[in-house]
Amino acid sequence: MHTTITAATAADMRALGTHLANHMHGGEVILLSGPLGAGKTTFAQGFGAGLGIREPIVSPTFTIARELNGHFANGTPAHLIHVDAYRLGGTDYAPGQDSVNRLLDELESLGLDEELEEPGTHTVILMEWGEQMAAALADERLEVHIDRPLDTMVPETARAGLPVDPTSAGDRIVTLTPVGPYWNQFMHDLPDMPTMGKRQA
Repeated sequence: MHTTITAATAADMRALGTHLANHMHGGEVILLSGPLGAGKTTFAQGFGAGLGIREPIVSPTFTIARELNGHFANGTPAHLIHVDAYRLGGTDYAPGQDSVNRLLDELESLGLDEELEEPGTHTVILMEWGEQMAAALADERLEVHIDRPLDTMVPETARAGLPVDPTSAGDRIVTLTPVGPYWNQFMHDLPDMPTMGKRQA
């Protein structure tokens, strides 16, 4: 079962990130995906705020991973590993090497393989562009996908059968998909956000 939430503004996206972070306890892996400009970094900023992180949350594209310290809602220390997987897992495989093994090799070279497979009790992993990593990660994870609305102001494009580009305006649709018993129970127990639409599918 997955949950879809409408985020009408950047503030809503940050609030969603904060709401989820307020219910973290440590040991969680969250995969964050969506097209460019969908609001992944905005979500991550709210998530960092929810963990009491004072440092700015920016896209870690050029560093692959950033490690930040804050605290959980109960006051215990929180360690956030914010990963950008966009440049991981290229197509230049060695003979007989599949995509999963290639990704695991790259994670190992970065020192992230053990963290991702079994985060520490005070650690939360937030991985952007994480959908390509799903097969290489632990069975327990929350997949967060953000969709940008399509530009409906160009009807001639649609009539011509041409692709319709996403637009920076309009609501974002966030789909939360729990994988594994822990996350299924987490989503079952997660209180609804009072200011945002939520529906089960």
